[in-house]
Amino acid sequence: MAQIREIKLRMKAVANIKRITRTMQMIATSKFSRAQMRATASKPYTEGVFDLVRELSARAGNISHPLIEGTRAGAKSPEIVLVLTSDRGLCGPYNGSVLRTAMPYLRAKSEAPRLTEIVGRKGLGVLKFNKFTIAAHHAEFGDNPKFDDVERLAQRYMDEFTRGEISGVKVVYMRFLSTARQRPEMLQLLPLKPPAPAEGEETAASVEYEFTPEPKKLLNDLLPVTVKTTLYQCFLDAVVSEHVARMVAMKAATDNAGKMGKSLQRTFNRARQAQITTELMEVISGAAALE
Repeated sequence: MAQIREIKLRMKAVANIKRITRTMQMIATSKFSRAQMRATASKPYTEGVFDLVRELSARAGNISHPLIEGTRAGAKSPEIVLVLTSDRGLCGPYNGSVLRTAMPYLRAKSEAPRLTEIVGRKGLGVLKFNKFTIAAHHAEFGDNPKFDDVERLAQRYMDEFTRGEISGVKVVYMRFLSTARQRPEMLQLLPLKPPAPAEGEETAASVEYEFTPEPKKLLNDLLPVTVKTTLYQCFLDAVVSEHVARMVAMKAATDNAGKMGKSLQRTFNRARQAQITTELMEVISGAAALE
């Protein structure tokens, strides 16, 4: 009797867990749909800015800009490594993949020191546990990063880079390629490298543009915009990848809870049948003893 009671309690607990994971899966699916729309809607603009910078670079010839070359004073200045993780867990290997990409680089020896900045409480806890010194923790972004907040962070990086206070900025994040594929990457944000044409691609644009003012003057406005939009795209990709990972993890947990519930139901049926058989045998034995 005690075994049957324990099995029923486990069945109830598994059913409650299944309801919770199914709800979390539905929430993650809803958030993923919105985040995917934002990430995919911004990509054409980000890619268009890069294409325009490429065209202007070809027109302007040799480019000389503080965001590309930096300053001599910043050659030995520290480098900032920005790591984008999540605030909440239950998202499968998402945070682990990002941190496994970041930590070997942070541990590697280099001539210039590295300053580690982190987004997300999960990454903060792991890096502190591994004795990394955290220069800054950005808690203002959350699940719905605003362009104004990202713009302020990008502007701070550009100001420090042009003053020679830092030698560069790298961003470690999960790049969203498709619903079935996300890849952790380390992106060099500063110094900014104008995108080179692919092998075999002609440097001339398919559409002939007339630029006013001159390309060199336009680059002074476009390069800061490129840095801001690139960093914003990193944040959007990180958010949509997090929701994908949580959606997949919660679906797997829901399926496993369903399988466990069926297994417990079969175990309960066998135990109940054994109990009924034992009770019948006791009744028959008692009746036979009275004869």
